[in-house]
Amino acid sequence: MSLLDCTRVTATVGGKEIILETGRLARQAAGAIWIQCEGTVCFTTVCETPLDTPKDFFPLTVEYVEKMYAAGRIPGNFFRREIGRPSDNETLISRLIDRPIRPLFPKGYGNEVQVLAQVLSVDGKNMPDVQCITAASAALCVSHIPFDGPIAGARLGRVNGEFVINPTIQELEESDLDLVFAASETAVVMVEGEAKFVPENVIIEALEWGHKAIQPLIAAQRELAEKAGKAKVPFTPKEDDEALYAHVEKLALDAGMAEALRVVDKLERKDARKKVKDTVKEAMRNDPAYADNEEAMGEVGVILEHLEKKIVRQRILKEGTRIDNRDTKTVRPIEIETSVLPRTHGSIIFARGETKALVVTTLGASSDELRTDGINSGDEVKQFMLHYNFPPFSVGEVKSLRVSRREIGHGHLAERALKAIIPSQSEFPFTVRVVSETVESNGSSSMAAVCGGCLSLMDAGVPIKTPIAGVAMGLIKENDEYLVLTDILGDEDALGDMDFKIAGSADGITAVQMDIKINGLPTDVMARAMAQAKEARLHILNIMLTALPSYRKELSQYAPQYAQLTVNPDTIRMIIGPGGKNIKAITGATGATIDIDDSGEISIFAPTSEAMEKAKEMVLYYDQNAELGKNYTAKVRRILEIGAIVELLPNVEALVHISQLDVNRVEKTEDIAHLGEDMLVKVIEINGDKIRASRKAVLLEEQGIEWNPEDTARPPKRERGNREQRGDRHDRKPRRDREPRD
Repeated sequence: MSLLDCTRVTATVGGKEIILETGRLARQAAGAIWIQCEGTVCFTTVCETPLDTPKDFFPLTVEYVEKMYAAGRIPGNFFRREIGRPSDNETLISRLIDRPIRPLFPKGYGNEVQVLAQVLSVDGKNMPDVQCITAASAALCVSHIPFDGPIAGARLGRVNGEFVINPTIQELEESDLDLVFAASETAVVMVEGEAKFVPENVIIEALEWGHKAIQPLIAAQRELAEKAGKAKVPFTPKEDDEALYAHVEKLALDAGMAEALRVVDKLERKDARKKVKDTVKEAMRNDPAYADNEEAMGEVGVILEHLEKKIVRQRILKEGTRIDNRDTKTVRPIEIETSVLPRTHGSIIFARGETKALVVTTLGASSDELRTDGINSGDEVKQFMLHYNFPPFSVGEVKSLRVSRREIGHGHLAERALKAIIPSQSEFPFTVRVVSETVESNGSSSMAAVCGGCLSLMDAGVPIKTPIAGVAMGLIKENDEYLVLTDILGDEDALGDMDFKIAGSADGITAVQMDIKINGLPTDVMARAMAQAKEARLHILNIMLTALPSYRKELSQYAPQYAQLTVNPDTIRMIIGPGGKNIKAITGATGATIDIDDSGEISIFAPTSEAMEKAKEMVLYYDQNAELGKNYTAKVRRILEIGAIVELLPNVEALVHISQLDVNRVEKTEDIAHLGEDMLVKVIEINGDKIRASRKAVLLEEQGIEWNPEDTARPPKRERGNREQRGDRHDRKPRRDREPRD
C-alpha cells in the first residue's frame, strides 16, 4: 500500500461537494479526517490515553487552530509564528466543536480524549468552523473510541427570504440570519448564532430545513466508517451497586435531603445539602459494613447527586413546582438601578433573583476600536465589543483570576445579542465597550449581561435602535414527556437536560445558543421553548423600560467630546506637519484623538469640552483664509526684486510690492524686508488665490494718516505713446555697423 493511499467519500450539500478522507495523514492518531469544500481544507485528529486515576468528569479537550499559511499570510506577531495562546475566535470555535460531541460519549467513559482541528487552507468563501464540527465527528466515527455519532455541522443563512445552507462570506453580509447548528440523523443537538430581529417561527423553519439539507454528510460519515473505520473498543459502564445506592438514598432521605432541596436561598440550600452529605458519610463510617470500604465511601457523592437530580425532576414533573417554589413559566423578581457609578459613561445594576450583574458602558474614540487578525477576513475592525467577567467571588469560591473559555463564549453571545441595536458609525462615531461584571450568580448570568448591557448603553446615551432582553430556558425530559422551564437556576441547569439562551427585542430574535444533554431535541419542543421565552422576554422588557424608558439624550459629562470639521484637503499636510510634528503637538497639548481623512473630513475626540475647543482652534489654525483689510503679523519667506513674499497664515502667502514696503520710496526690497523676520502688513487685495498686502498702509495708520484704498492700486504700466509720438521705427537712426563675428 502506498504511503499516500487514502479512503475518500463525498457528499453534496447546498450544491457544493464536500470531501471526507482518511488514511493519508496522521496514521498514528486514533482517527484523522481531511475535509475539503472547494478551496477550504481542514484537518482534524482525535487521540486518547487511559488515565491511571480516573477523574470524576469526562476529560475531553478540543482545540481549534488557524494556520496563517492557510490564507497565504505570515503571522503579524514578533515571532512570526502561531503562538500558543489561542485567539478569541479560535476559543469560540473550539467551543462550537466541543459542545455537540461531548454528550455523545458513553456515560462513565474516563479515558482522556483530545480533538485537534486545524485549518490548512481557506478560499475566502467557505468558512472552516462548521467543517471542523463534521470532521471531528467523522474522526471519532472512524476511530476505536466509543462515540454515539455521527453528527454534522452546518451554517444557515437567509438571503432575500430564501434559506441558504453554508452561505459564503459574501452571502452572509446580505443575510439576516447566521446560525451554526449541529444535528444527528434524527434531531438537532446544538444551535448558536445571531439574527436581525428574525421571528421565532422563521428560526424553527430554518433549522428544520437545514436538518434535512445536511443528511448527505451523515450518510457520508457512515460510509467512511464502514470502509475505513476501526473496531470500537467495548465499553461497559460500571454497574451500580443497587444495595449501596438504596442504603445511601435511605440515609439521605432520613437526613432531610428532600427538605434541603426546598430551601429557596442558594447558599442556605448549599449548606443544607452539605449537612445531609456529612450526616450520610458519618453514618457510613459508623456502619461496620462500609466503614473500611473506601470505594463505597467514594461513591457517596455520586449517589447523592443522582438522588438530588431525581428529587428535583420528579417534583417539577408531578407538582409543577421548582426549587425556588416558582412554576415553570414565572421569571424571577427583577430589580434595576441606573447610573450607579459616578464617573463612568453608563452603568447599571441588573438583578434577577440571586443573579446580579454590574454592567458598565464606556465610549471611546475611533482609535479605541478593536483590531483583529483572522484568516477569513484579514484585518478586521470592531466598533462595538462586550466583555463578560465571572470572578470567583460571584459564587463564593476561591480561584485564580483568568479569562476562561466560558467567559469568552458568554461575552460573545451577549455581544451578538446587542450588536444588532448599535447605531452605525456615521450615526454614532464613538467606539463602544460594554463590560458585564457578574457579582452574584445563580444561573442565567449571560442573559443578565444582555439585559444589563442594553440598559447601560441607554444610560450612556447610545441611541440604540430598540431594547433587547434575554432569558435562559431549561428542559426536563422523562420518557416522552418534555417540560420547558423559564429562567433557570444554576441547579436547574446542572440537573436539567437543556440550556437554551434566547435574546431579542419585542419583534424578533437577535441571538440564540442551545446546548442539550440528551441525544436530540424535536423541533416542536424547541418551538414551544421559544414561544415560552418570548413571553418571558416581553415581561422583562416591560420592567427594563419602566426603569429607563429611553436612552439618555445627552452623554455623560465625562464621556469624550466629539466634533467633525471639514478643511481644505490641501491643508492636511500642514495640519500633520513634517514627520507628524504639528498633529503630535495638538494631541499632546489637548489629549485629543484626531482622525484625518484625505477628503478633508477631520474627526476630533477630546476628553473635555475645553480640550475640544482648544483642539479645534489648533486644527483650524492651519485652515484659515485671509480677510480683506485685516492686519497680520506675517513672516518674510522670499525676497524678490519687485517686493517680498510673506506668509500671512499657514499655507497662505501674499505679495508685498516694493511700492508698499514703506511710506517712502524703497530702492531695494532688502532695505526693508529680511528673510525669516516678521512684518506687520494689511491685506489690500484678494483676487482668487492671489493676495496682495501692504506694510505702507499699516505705517500710515500708525502715524494717524487715513489710509486711502486708492493707494493700493497696482502701479500703472509706463505709457509708451503712439506711433506718431514714438516715430516710425524705420525713421530711427540706424545702429552702428558691427564687425562680423568669427
